[in-house]
Amino acid sequence: MSEFLDFLRHKYAYVAIGEFKPGKFDEAERLFVKAVSTYKQGFKGAYLLQEPGTDKGIAIIFWDNIEDMEANRNSLHEALLAEMSHLFDSAPHSSFYEVRSEIGEGEQVEV
Repeated sequence: MSEFLDFLRHKYAYVAIGEFKPGKFDEAERLFVKAVSTYKQGFKGAYLLQEPGTDKGIAIIFWDNIEDMEANRNSLHEALLAEMSHLFDSAPHSSFYEVRSEIGEGEQVEV
């Protein structure tokens, strides 16, 4: 029964969209990787996307649930986010999303 209930649960994605000051994307990426490396319980993976030729980016971090993200906040994590904040051109827009579909490479999809 627990396998069936696990199947019904959806992951969550924290998505932040923003733009860094000119030439600051690499420094922000270093801090992003460092912050993500502190995540433990409920963390399911992360992506940092960059629009080619710009300092615009999207961070996507996957969690089992929203509470796990909150539980992973610690002093090191907060310090890294504070260090990153001055790199933004303006405050990023962020939201949580429920992952409704997940399709891996080579998976057959019925429509």
